[in-house]
Amino acid sequence: MSKALAVILLLAMAIQVIRPLNLPGLRYRRDFWKIAVFAIALMMLTVLIRP
Repeated sequence: MSKALAVILLLAMAIQVIRPLNLPGLRYRRDFWKIAVFAIALMMLTVLIRP
């Protein structure tokens, strides 16, 4: 699951750089770093939950 999540978030970052997603907080191309911060936090949460 974590690998699939990583691929989905990488695709979202690539799409954001090519064409902004126009979601709240993701209006500009330079906002792709927000997706990266979210991805890192989600990966850390996944590692903490895993036994």
